[in-house]
Formats: sequence, C-alpha cells, structure tokens
Amino acid sequence: MNNRFKAILLLFLCSTFFFSCGEDEEAEPITLSLSEEILNFNAEGGSQTFSITSNSSWTIETSVLNAEVTPRSGTGNGEVTVTLGLNDIETSITFYVEVKAGSIQKEVAVVQEPAEPQFPDYYIPADQTGMRDVPNLELAMDMGYGWNLGNTLEAIGGETAWGNPKATQELIDAVKAAGFNSVRIPVAWSKFSNPATFEIDPAWMARVTEVVDYVIANDMYALLNIHWDEGWMQPTYAQQDYVNDRLEKMWIQIALNFRDYEDHLLFAGTNEVMVEGDYGTPIPEYYQVQNSFNQTFVDAVRSTGGRNSYRNLVVQTFNTNIDHGVNFFELPEDKTAGRLMVEAHYYDPYEFALQENETITQWGENATDPSRKANWGDEAHADAQFMKMKTNFVDKGIPVLMGEYGAVLKKAGEHHEYLKDYLKYITESMGRHGLVPFYWDNGYAGDYGFALFDRQSGEQIHPDLIKAVTGQ
Repeated sequence: MNNRFKAILLLFLCSTFFFSCGEDEEAEPITLSLSEEILNFNAEGGSQTFSITSNSSWTIETSVLNAEVTPRSGTGNGEVTVTLGLNDIETSITFYVEVKAGSIQKEVAVVQEPAEPQFPDYYIPADQTGMRDVPNLELAMDMGYGWNLGNTLEAIGGETAWGNPKATQELIDAVKAAGFNSVRIPVAWSKFSNPATFEIDPAWMARVTEVVDYVIANDMYALLNIHWDEGWMQPTYAQQDYVNDRLEKMWIQIALNFRDYEDHLLFAGTNEVMVEGDYGTPIPEYYQVQNSFNQTFVDAVRSTGGRNSYRNLVVQTFNTNIDHGVNFFELPEDKTAGRLMVEAHYYDPYEFALQENETITQWGENATDPSRKANWGDEAHADAQFMKMKTNFVDKGIPVLMGEYGAVLKKAGEHHEYLKDYLKYITESMGRHGLVPFYWDNGYAGDYGFALFDRQSGEQIHPDLIKAVTGQ
C-alpha cells in the first residue's frame, strides 16, 4: 500500500468517525423523587431517614445549624439521615432539607415538637371552674359603672394614716346601692413586705383579702392592683431588672393568694408608671421598659395556673395616658387568648379637673364666662380622646378600662353645677365609646376633694354627682 493510498484511507476513517460522533443524541432527562415530604420529631430529637431516587448526581442544603444531615451529596439512589438534638424551647421548630439534581429541586419539611412547659413548684393545672367563657369585651361591659376606693389601702403608715377610716362592708354596700357595679382597689404592698425578699406580710394580705371579699359579696367586680406604692417602678434601663424582679415576686404572691377566686376578680398590674417628675412624652427607653413591666405582670400571674390561667388581666399605657397608649403601648404576649384589657386615666382639662384654685371653675358648652373656662378639654376634646381608645383597642377586641377620672370640688359655688355637667358628659361619652368608667373617690370631702360617700357612714355626700356618674 503506497503512501498516497494510506493517506486517503486515513482521511476517510477520520471523516467517518467524526461524522458519527458528532451526531446529536437526545440526552436522558434528569429524574428526582423523595420518599418523604415531612419528617416529624418529638422534642427529644433523634434520627430519621428518607430515600432519594435519581439518575443523576445530587446535593443537599439546609440552613439549620443544629441539624445533622448526612450525606450532603451523592449520585443515583441514596438514603439521607436527619439527626436532631433536644428542643428545649416551648415552641415548635420547622425547617427544610432541600435536595437538588440539575435544575430540579425538592424538599423535605422537618418539624420538631416544642419542649414540655416547665412549671414552677407553685403551679397547679389550669382550672376554668367559675371562670365564665365570656368574651372579654362582654365581661367589660358587664362591669358597669366603677368606683375607686382611693388611696385607703396605700396610705403610708397604715390604712387610716391619710384620714380615711378602714373600709367596711357597709361602705361597699352603699356603693353598690348607689348604682356602681365595680370597685377598683388600689393597694401599696411594699411597706408591708420584707425589703430584702419582697415577701408580703400575711396580715396585710389577709386585710386586702377582706376588702376584696366586701366587693365580691355584693356580686360586684373587684379590680386589684399594685398602685403608686412610693414610686419604686421607675421605667429606666438602670432600674429595669430590679423592678421586674420585684414585680414578679410580688405578683406571684398576690396571684397565689387569690387563685381560687372566680372571674369577678381582675388583676391590674401597675398604675401610673412614669419617670418621677417627668410628665412629658416618654423617650423610647421609658416606654419600652414600662412595656416590659406589663409583660412581667402577665407572665407572673399566668405562671400560678388554676383559675389565674383564665383570669382577665389589665395592663396600663405609659402613665395611663391616652395619647401615650395610642403611640407607644405594646400589648403583652399572653398564653391565654382574649383575656387582656387596657387601662388609661382621664383628668382633662387639668385646670378644671385637678388645679387647686378658683381660677377655672366652669366647663363645657354651658359655660358663661370664658375667663373662668380652660381653653381646651371641652366635650369635643373628650370625645376625640375616647375615640382614640375605641379605634385602637376596643374595635380590635381589646377592652379599655378608664381606671380613674373625675374632678375636684372647688370652693366657688358655681363650680358644683359645672362639675355635674362634666361628670355626666365624660361618663356618658366613655360609655358611647365602649369604655368602662371608674370614678376616682379619694374619700376627702373638703375643698378640692373627690369624695362622693361619707367613709364612716356610707351616706351619699353628693347624690346629684353620684347620679351624674351612674346615669340615674
């Protein structure tokens, strides 16, 4: 074979090879299937597997760091093991194991149950006996007109130290007979506690219990709180841990003492929490810390179990101010749905309601002398403020208690009639907006006092003002 022929044959063979190898052959499509769509783990964790069926190489991705997934890659059919450790939190964990083969991606959901709740020694199982299955808005409306016992159980030095006699069953009976259906009971606990452990004196706890029983005996609602109590609840970062610890310890004791009471007893966590002397708009530090006090209160009460698992609890806006409530309030998380209420107070306009002089003695549309009337805080103002609470809370299923409102009785003779106008309009406006009114009665019947009842006899001091409040 000569060289020329060899060259022609070689060229022919190469051409044939390249033409045959260059023809497009249809590639086999990639397939991928998984044996499981979901893997369910209990809180203790463990290992489970799922199978991969594929004709291609594959890889696995997952974003959860504490889950062990092996192997993370392979070719063709394979088996993957998912291993989880203990879930020590009281919420479930869900993540996804993603399997990719070429452009195909499939996933397996991995769900781990939450840890069993860890209960303190004093906890008892939730008990709904006597706790009516009534929506909180409906229960709030059943509270009717509310009346405050004032500072009787807050007086530094003892119950009678600030001029009021001890509260009696006869007094509460008279309040009930006058048309009130709820009594707010402000309490100071610290003077009767161990300052190192915050342990409440059993004798003082028993006395507060007596007063609560006066209310319950009349089939009325009792609203029990921790009031000003010498102002230890300062909402600052520096005091936050201290206050939350103290608040928790005290509310656990209170909640345990009253745990067996049915739903005519409500707890209110605090009162007018603010930085002492600062009545301005709170900075974020102040309202964020105050919001944490509300959460501590709810958690402490719920931790006791029993009927307290279902009790209606009342939390406060910053300084119980309406505008601060609309702008800065954060509703606490609660394990029990639909059992929280919000509290605010109303003393507008200050010049008429609280200022202890005779400069401003007229109020409202019936005022005849502009010089004796504040230039703000009239009927339209009240309606607008209460509408804010209705829109932001009541319309969203959260009841609002106006835990304090009222105005001092000034010495000027004309003031009484304007005070009656004020109480009637403010109370009715609260009702129209779905708010529950609690008149502030400090028991003092002298100049610039709020008293409606004689604390000794229970007799009505100002029947016309009582009628203005109760709508009689």
